[in-house]
Amino acid sequence: MIEAKKISVFRKEHFNAAHRLYNADWTDEKNNEVFGLCNNPNYHGHNYELIVQLIGHINPETGYVVDLKILSNWIQEEIISKFDHKNLNLDVPEFKNLNPTVENIAVVVYEKLRKVIPTNIDLKIKLYETERNFVEFPAY
Repeated sequence: MIEAKKISVFRKEHFNAAHRLYNADWTDEKNNEVFGLCNNPNYHGHNYELIVQLIGHINPETGYVVDLKILSNWIQEEIISKFDHKNLNLDVPEFKNLNPTVENIAVVVYEKLRKVIPTNIDLKIKLYETERNFVEFPAY
C-alpha cells in the first residue's frame, strides 16, 4: 500500500481573449510609457494556456485526487465559458476596475476555481500569456 502522501494532478486548457493594459488615473503618455503596445486603445489578443494543478491525497475508493473530467467541467464553467473569445476589459465583470494583466488574470482564475474545488484540495494556477511569459499563483 502506498503511504498517504499528497500528489499533484494537472489539467491544461486554453482560451483566447483580448485586453488593453491601461490605468485610467494616468495620462495617455504615462500609459504608453508603462504599457507600450499593450495599451493599444483598440485592444490586442492572446492565446492563453491555463494549467490548473490540484494537490491532494488519493481517495482509496476511487484512486483519484479528483476526477479530471469533473475538473475539466469546473474549468469550462468558471473560466472558459466566461473568458474565451471575450474582451476582458469590456466583457468580464471582474476586470471592470482591475487591469487585466496576466498576474491579475491568474488571481481571478484562482479565486473563481477556489470557490468550486473542495477545500481539502490545494490549488495552483499557471497561466501562459505567451510562450515566454507566464505566471504562477499562488507563488509557493
